[in-house]
Amino acid sequence: MNHKAAVVQMVSSGDVHANLHAASRLITQAHEQGAGLILLPENFAVLDGGPLSQFAEAEGNGQGLLQGFLRQQAQEKGVWLIAGSLPLSTRPQIAGEVSPEQVSGGRVRPACLVFDPQGEMVARYDKMHLFDVQVDDRQAQYSESRSFEPGSQVVCVDAPVGRIGLSICYDLRFPELYRKLLGQGAEILTVPSAFTKVTGEAHWEVLLRARAIENQCYVLAANQGGVHNATRETWGHSMIVDPWGRVLARIESGEGVAVADIDLSALHALRSRMPIQSHRRL
Repeated sequence: MNHKAAVVQMVSSGDVHANLHAASRLITQAHEQGAGLILLPENFAVLDGGPLSQFAEAEGNGQGLLQGFLRQQAQEKGVWLIAGSLPLSTRPQIAGEVSPEQVSGGRVRPACLVFDPQGEMVARYDKMHLFDVQVDDRQAQYSESRSFEPGSQVVCVDAPVGRIGLSICYDLRFPELYRKLLGQGAEILTVPSAFTKVTGEAHWEVLLRARAIENQCYVLAANQGGVHNATRETWGHSMIVDPWGRVLARIESGEGVAVADIDLSALHALRSRMPIQSHRRL
């Protein structure tokens, strides 16, 4: 049985309420096109809105502005919702802990949360690789480690569409993470992003298609796609790539939704014909 998945492209700003309104409208569009799994981009709720600690919520705060919105959207639409990234003030809660541990130093965790159709949060992945680089654009310097504390856990989650391996943006440049996800049984890789225009134009599509081909997985990549302020511009070109590296659907720039079928039988047939995993020597 095939399932439809969607990637949502946004041009988020520092206005949280405007961003949530746009996200709601785009989630509705994806749902109306039959998507049972919907991926939002990185920083969907706030981008360049000042210190992220002011927007941060504790894990599991279903009444919080951001997590409450996500829970409601997943429940009302009856979909699996992968919430790109949002700032959390707490580290992942460990079994047996009374409450999750707070992040220190005024930083937050950039977390990708997964909600099921009942509105329950069923998985959390914290961005592992932080974007501390110089880019030849108007912003010039990106220093995520000033605001973010990196995660350390590799996370997969099972959904009706397949087994999903979670990642965020700059993670895309580190193929060893995706090998770990494949080793945990991933069939679909999600890459919510805010790739810059300069780096996206050079590397976005080729990296996404490479991750799909080398791991024989579907790749769902939801990017930010436009001008956010005087110095920040993102590349867009959100897309869904199949395990053969074919781009099934894409959005060029601006807001939009791209939807495609996920065919796990075709994926497993490909893996059977070309058993890359069993051929690995290293």
